[in-house]
Amino acid sequence: MEFYHVLNRGIEKRNIVLNDGDRIRFVNSLYAFNDRNPAENFALEKRKSVHQSGIDTRGLLVYIHAWCLMNNHYHLLLSPVEDNLENISLFMKKLNMGYAKYFNEKYERSGYLWQGKYKKVHIQRDAHFNYIPYYIHLNPLDYTQPKWRLGKVLHVTQAIKNVEKYKWSSYLDYTGTENFPSLIKKDVLGEILGTKREQENQMVGIISDFQKAKNALSIE
Repeated sequence: MEFYHVLNRGIEKRNIVLNDGDRIRFVNSLYAFNDRNPAENFALEKRKSVHQSGIDTRGLLVYIHAWCLMNNHYHLLLSPVEDNLENISLFMKKLNMGYAKYFNEKYERSGYLWQGKYKKVHIQRDAHFNYIPYYIHLNPLDYTQPKWRLGKVLHVTQAIKNVEKYKWSSYLDYTGTENFPSLIKKDVLGEILGTKREQENQMVGIISDFQKAKNALSIE
């Protein structure tokens, strides 16, 4: 199974979500567009919600292992089904085009929503793989501890509590609180990340020495 870190942001770093309604729509889009079947007429009230359980009849394009939605960008940790990169391309095309159509219609705007083509990073090194889920889940610290990447966090324990309060990522589903459980494939990362306490300890280490994580992640 191959892993890819996929991300995109709003054009000119503009917000891609303006309220919780948009966030719910994006999360449901992650679920609904992860399907080989056409979804041109995707409507939330007609599609199975990521909150619901039951038989899943989708023909998956990708496995979503981790994700985080921020105001002006998103992060996904994906594996293409059957290791076919065309599945990532189709999923991202459906996701980005479908959400942009919704956003433009809702806010009566036209033009591009995204800052060009999404970025895709193939994760080939163990060090990269060991850090990337935590990096994705720590992104919400930008709102409460904006200097966390510089190692300037005075209250690390509070920083972790702030991450736990953020609903729009896969972190809660990996720490025992069902949030959007139908969205992700938990078995691979679940074994690696371990318990909530183990994940917290690892995040404390990353926050305390982000330069080490930055080198492993090859972040510019």
